Amino acid sequence: MKDFQYITASHPQFIESLYQDFVKDPNSVDPEMKKFFEGFDFAVGSGAANGSASPNGAASTTSGSTAFGIDWMREIMAYRMILGYRNKGHLLAKTNPIRKRKDRGANIELAFYGFSEADLDKPFHAGQLIGLGTTSLRNIQNHLEKCYASHVGVEFKYISDQKKVDFLTNAFEKEFHQPLAINKRRRVLEKLNQGVMFEKFLHTKYIGQKRFSLEGGETTIAALDAIINTAANNDVQEVVIGMAHRGRLNVLANIMGKTYEQIFSEFEGTAKLDQTMGSGDVKYHMGYGSEVETLDGKTIHLKLMPNPSHLEAVDPVVVGFSRAKADIMYGSEFDKILPILIHGDASVAGQGVVYEVLQMSYLKGYYTGGTMHFVINNQIGFTTDFNDARSADYCTSLASMVQAPVFHVNGDDAEAVVKCVEIATRYRQEFNSDVFIDMVCYRKHGHNEGDDPKFTQPHLYALIDKHPNPREVYTNYLLQNGEEDAKALAQEMEKKFWSDLQERLDEVKQNPLPYHYQAPELAWKSLRRATAEDFLQSPVTAIKDAAFDKLFTAIMNVPADFKPLKKVEKIIQDKIKLYNDEQKIDWATGELLAYASLIAEGNDVRMSGQDVRRGTFSHRHAVLRDENTDKAYNRLSNIEGATGHFRIYNSLLSEYGVLGFEYGYAMANPNALVLWEAQFGDFSNGAQTMIDQFIAAGEQKWNRMNGVTMLLPHGYEGQGPEHSSARLERYLQMCAELNMIVTNITTAANFFHVLRRQLAWSFRKPLINFAPKANLRHPGTYSLKEEFLNGGFKEVIDDPTSPDATQVKKVFFCSGKMYFDLAERKAKDNRTDVAIVRLEQIYPLPVQQLTALYNKYSKATWFWVQEEPLNMGAASFLQMNLKDINYGVISRQASASTATGYNKVHQQEQAEIIETAFTL
Repeated sequence: MKDFQYITASHPQFIESLYQDFVKDPNSVDPEMKKFFEGFDFAVGSGAANGSASPNGAASTTSGSTAFGIDWMREIMAYRMILGYRNKGHLLAKTNPIRKRKDRGANIELAFYGFSEADLDKPFHAGQLIGLGTTSLRNIQNHLEKCYASHVGVEFKYISDQKKVDFLTNAFEKEFHQPLAINKRRRVLEKLNQGVMFEKFLHTKYIGQKRFSLEGGETTIAALDAIINTAANNDVQEVVIGMAHRGRLNVLANIMGKTYEQIFSEFEGTAKLDQTMGSGDVKYHMGYGSEVETLDGKTIHLKLMPNPSHLEAVDPVVVGFSRAKADIMYGSEFDKILPILIHGDASVAGQGVVYEVLQMSYLKGYYTGGTMHFVINNQIGFTTDFNDARSADYCTSLASMVQAPVFHVNGDDAEAVVKCVEIATRYRQEFNSDVFIDMVCYRKHGHNEGDDPKFTQPHLYALIDKHPNPREVYTNYLLQNGEEDAKALAQEMEKKFWSDLQERLDEVKQNPLPYHYQAPELAWKSLRRATAEDFLQSPVTAIKDAAFDKLFTAIMNVPADFKPLKKVEKIIQDKIKLYNDEQKIDWATGELLAYASLIAEGNDVRMSGQDVRRGTFSHRHAVLRDENTDKAYNRLSNIEGATGHFRIYNSLLSEYGVLGFEYGYAMANPNALVLWEAQFGDFSNGAQTMIDQFIAAGEQKWNRMNGVTMLLPHGYEGQGPEHSSARLERYLQMCAELNMIVTNITTAANFFHVLRRQLAWSFRKPLINFAPKANLRHPGTYSLKEEFLNGGFKEVIDDPTSPDATQVKKVFFCSGKMYFDLAERKAKDNRTDVAIVRLEQIYPLPVQQLTALYNKYSKATWFWVQEEPLNMGAASFLQMNLKDINYGVISRQASASTATGYNKVHQQEQAEIIETAFTL
């Protein structure tokens, strides 16, 4: 919206000329002037303005400052004031229930627009622009105050889509002030009762226990209830919620329908083991699913995602989960599923993953039809006041980046909160865009119930101590301002509140809600937990000869009217020649064959990451571009009979957010192979929270299996510290209880089989594969066709030269790129007394297979050879876990940095490793 100050200095004849242009062609004038003139059409056309008006809009000018009977200058000043309130009224809104707001220089006073008190009772046609008709300036100002500077402040001046602007102005200038019907008031009070009662119950029964109470922000419960009811009436069938620990237990009880008994069994440590599995997690991190009936009798599925204490880490998981459910259950109709992210004010302002998730909102690969963001703004982060927590005016200032409107609302005004969330939900469904509700409230206790907040915020908490809770505020409001039925309602609900509280204290049992499993949930239920025996030998993942030929042909053919780049066309022809001449398959083709075989069998494959369509190292070329038209062609899109989908997306430059999204996607669908590829392996450092909290520990903490696959380019090639190591040691250090798979694979066929194994198992595990870079095109990685038609993944590969075991004096066991360097030296020296064993899967460690080879080469001295420094790679993991084999370690010296940045030094170090191995 433009500021019209420039036009107030214009000559009246100029404005008259603009109006003449508008009458002839409304689209010939500035959009804001068009909107301004449109507001006066009725007045001019009906002769209601000063002076008469003819049907064609012509009117007499009664003074030098009027045109068509209207004093345009004064009307434009009034219009500027309307725009001022729309743009900046939120800076004045009384949204803080506890303390006075900061003066942020809104400049909306009368004088700013050229008015004085003497103008307040003069009539203005500008009132028609806000639905009042011709009325006094006083009425216009009062209406604008009520709309934009009361208990709600609406922030939307940065939105460029006029339809969205019109929706919001209509909602807040016309609809918002309609009183709630008595049944809605009953519902609001009921949810406030439930929210407050739950906290009082816990405070009474579990004194001193951490619960991260919602006290001060209980209106959240009424708000979420209103979102769900409104969503169900607007085509939503499923709601997925992500939130941190503040108020989580209350949401579980009063929104999700989890019974007090279920929740408190976790308080008392009596929860059944099969509820948590593994080591479990604290009560305020657990997830839950339910099926509820709305006020209007509609059934809606609710999911609350499990999350760690990394406050916003669950955000990308929620949107990834929602995208997967939309794809597999709702035909990618995003109106059917609604993601809701419940933020804290300090975390939404301070955590970078929020930015990453917002940046995904309109991207093809990550679009979910808009996310609802609900901020429980208790004005404090742990013990830090918001003045020390952000530079922005608002914790939600990031919303402007994606032109998402923000409704700042006073948490003590329950009806205003409910109206805001209803508008927000309709906005999301109408425009499939993100929207924020910033509910300003307070936190009754410290960060947890054992923490004294007065240590750091004595003045604020002196105010909070005297402040009534939202239920009391709303009850008093109804008693003082409501009709007789509203007063009776308040009195009735007051009695019910204390009765229900006593019932809970007397441990009267609730009945769990009925639940019907969805198709993806039934698929998860058909799976089982893994056992150690499952990892003794991989399942058969071979495909039939005819299937191989069909898939290979489909991958290598491009449409007749498609012209790939000459260089890419040659690459494809070389792959065809390799197969025709030698029956061999290179690495990239082996990978695409794995994906093709899975979608042919009815499974979905989804892959994302930076540059994954071609591959960071220009090897994959899953999607080609026409050199003339730039049109894209997906090489896996024409597989005859395939019922699965291959979805591959180049991602935004994000690790944390994108990996979280893919984890969430994989969590929703066990029958999808979901992959994330890092541009370079150690770039995954930026996603370490997702790896630590979700991927490595999710099954043990939350009983949630996940088969997400991470491809991390790894290999020492003289490219420096940031382009060598994917930090193998970090993943191995987190390995325990069969929690994930760690591989470093050397052949195309073995890569093919490990990818297919992800879905062949009757359980799911995250796969962390340390992927080659230079070796993507190494002839040693090529595999014969027969290797794809037989067997499955090989955890250990014996020396392919088949040396006489009785003559072998030295065995090098290694993984990844190191194998090729050792094999090259062995071949060069024609050494028959050396065997090289490849450890393709490092965790779970294939001890039996290694022990069998150790017994086979019983006369040899064994060495683990790695290219990483001694304090990195697999060395320490093997020394801790491989006790049945006596071996030495050959590696680089221990180092603080992963690798040298000097190529000559790298070459020297690598040569020393090889030389040491063969001469030691």
